Amino acid sequence: MFQITRRRLLTGTASLAALSGLGVAARAQGKDKVKAAFIYVGPVGDYGYSFAHDQGRKFLEEKLGDKVETSFVESVAEGPDAERVLRQLAQAGNDIIFATSFGFMNPTLKVAKQFPNVKFEHATGYQTAPNMGIYNSRFYEGRAVLGTIAAMMSKTGKGGYVASFPIPEVVMGINAFTLAARKINPKFETQVVWVNSWYDPAKEADAAKALLDQGADVITQHTDSPAPLQAAEQRGAIAFGQAWDMQSFAPNAHMTAIVDHWGPHYVQSVQAVLDGTWKPGDVWGGMKEDFVEMSPFNPKMPEDVKAAAQKIVDETKAGTYSVFTGPINDQSGTEKIAAGQVIPDADLLKMNWYVEGVKS
Repeated sequence: MFQITRRRLLTGTASLAALSGLGVAARAQGKDKVKAAFIYVGPVGDYGYSFAHDQGRKFLEEKLGDKVETSFVESVAEGPDAERVLRQLAQAGNDIIFATSFGFMNPTLKVAKQFPNVKFEHATGYQTAPNMGIYNSRFYEGRAVLGTIAAMMSKTGKGGYVASFPIPEVVMGINAFTLAARKINPKFETQVVWVNSWYDPAKEADAAKALLDQGADVITQHTDSPAPLQAAEQRGAIAFGQAWDMQSFAPNAHMTAIVDHWGPHYVQSVQAVLDGTWKPGDVWGGMKEDFVEMSPFNPKMPEDVKAAAQKIVDETKAGTYSVFTGPINDQSGTEKIAAGQVIPDADLLKMNWYVEGVKS
């Protein structure tokens, strides 16, 4: 797990008061109890991304007990509504607020500046402030596992991808899925349908059905409801869960899922607030750090597919495999990344191009 660097604490009450006032002195001394609030883009019952964050909140309560008091607001639209909710949470006396969706970034930054004594952490974004840190998960590592399974089990060589918004995090996942699939089947193609929503079961189902109609026999998603899985189940295709194990919704179609582990990070951050050592971090964890894991493989998966998928997991954890290792061509077939080169994190975090094999 990533460690948050401890702040060097100034000593001497007079120095603290002279430099930053009594507010900083109080923070440096730590707290006996922390109020932590969470804001979700979807309902906690989506059994996907927001559900995973709320499981992290519950994990936080379990680990820190009466040292923490948590609350959450679900189904908050990105934009002005998020800013309003964030401001209300800051005014309510919360010590730290976790904003868990990419579109909450600018509202969080704005409110953080207005409440310098409140700590904020934003998931999946890139902007920071003196009282606002960022944290993220290397979801793309799991997408490589899904792409491997997809190419080995697909009969048509066509995968369907139900996507939310064309932001780097989503583009990165589409590319990782496709690169891994084309290592198995160089002719594999990924057809993308954008639904412009994180959570809209009707749109997600319609997108999955359209992809199946176009010849896809594998459905992947970067949206948060089980609807695409259920569409695949109805049509005899295979599919993958998003952010949590969704096998109960599609016992035959669901091969595995990327499971997001946010709880340990929440414990670490809140413990730092309790200790008076919190500082705005920049955390990006993957399988090695236990931010990402794969849910149990479906028993119907052939043994050679399970072995190939597990090999990706094991090598990713060991640091010997990166799906973004060249040679990599872009959509036009032009070499983008030379053989042996690995795309740096800074470039991944602003990725706005597609690899060969993506049909978007």
